[in-house]
Amino acid sequence: MEEKSKIKLGISIGDLNGIGCEVALKTFEDSRMLDFCTPVIFASNKTISHQMKVLGLNITFNGVPSASKAIDNKLNIVNVWKEVPRVHFGQANEEGGKYALKSLFAAVDALKKGEIDVLVTAPINKNNIQSDEFKFPGHTDYLAQELDGESLMFMVTDTLKIGLLTDHVAVKDVSSAIIPRLIRDKVNTIEKSLKMDFGIRKPKIALLGINPHSGDNGVIGKEDDEVLKPVINEMANMGHLVYGPYSADSFFGSDGYKKFDAILAAYHDQGLIPFKTISFGQGVNFTAGLNKVRTSPDHGTAYEIAGKGVADASSFKEAVFMALKIFKNRTEYQELTKDVLKKQRQKRER
Repeated sequence: MEEKSKIKLGISIGDLNGIGCEVALKTFEDSRMLDFCTPVIFASNKTISHQMKVLGLNITFNGVPSASKAIDNKLNIVNVWKEVPRVHFGQANEEGGKYALKSLFAAVDALKKGEIDVLVTAPINKNNIQSDEFKFPGHTDYLAQELDGESLMFMVTDTLKIGLLTDHVAVKDVSSAIIPRLIRDKVNTIEKSLKMDFGIRKPKIALLGINPHSGDNGVIGKEDDEVLKPVINEMANMGHLVYGPYSADSFFGSDGYKKFDAILAAYHDQGLIPFKTISFGQGVNFTAGLNKVRTSPDHGTAYEIAGKGVADASSFKEAVFMALKIFKNRTEYQELTKDVLKKQRQKRER
């Protein structure tokens, strides 16, 4: 891929009372990170200066009126607000949600306009961010509304990738939410992402069962036999490398997951508990299936350590690297497939 300039990486700072600013700033405390991208934080000069003073950080940054004015080889701050928010580290309050939302809205707007290439979101509090403008259970659902495509919550590392059939859905509603169309859509989305975003030509995908022991032939529940299996067989017959349903309790303990390029879990905790157990601190939350790239660290606001300067930035740094890698892979894929389509069209015209 021919790069005219560095990838512009936008960052929404999340809840100011959490560790979002800390992990973002620590990531770019190492000036070598500026060799990989041009970072743009959506907040304000005064807010970032205050965070650095409290956390004992000393990082040179460049204030800009918009992401389009960001300068390479510098940490850029877009001044989204002029006032100085009151920060109470470790507290879930209205102020934290208000400014997390301001930062997110500004970052997503810049992403849609093409002023940034990718977005990394620091953790929000799903309760205090709720407002008349934001009535979503998390980033994924909001981005699905704002961007084109079919969203999939995809937890990824270089060696483990877990997608979710249902994400922020109450356990009591999971089985009724899993219908054939949803399964087909999620399998297609995860398959496309593996090809386009991770360069896997013929991805193998495992589906986990909905019920314990995948229903034990209907003894524990019929959803696996009546809903999951028919769709898996149908898609396999169409040439998709889709297998299952597998009993979730033994799937990861037996290392069975290593035989697949990705796993599709039936619901949130079924996928995220093994993912965070195996990969915590190295994992990345990627919103697959959309026309723009967004990643996030695999942890929350961590109020209990906020403002103490002890937060580990490993997962945020991984989210930065993953966003850059996916953007490059996707750009290459689009160029290659564009060439293939062009050649096919020229062949038909001869």
